[in-house]
Amino acid sequence: MPLHNQLKELRESKSINQTEMANICGVSRQTVSSIERGDYHPSVVLALKLAVYFETSVEAIFQYEEEKI
Repeated sequence: MPLHNQLKELRESKSINQTEMANICGVSRQTVSSIERGDYHPSVVLALKLAVYFETSVEAIFQYEEEKI
């Protein structure tokens, strides 16, 4: 997948678990886990919520890389 993220590292830097992160964002723990593994790409709204919570930009959390053909 061309979308990578730093969510796990950011979450751990705040010493919160996936359940707490899920409650903050209004999603399930499974959604947080899936995002961290790169199996699920969040909506723009969820990405913005995460950026606001971590006081950073969406680009600092999520990085897009073009796939090489």
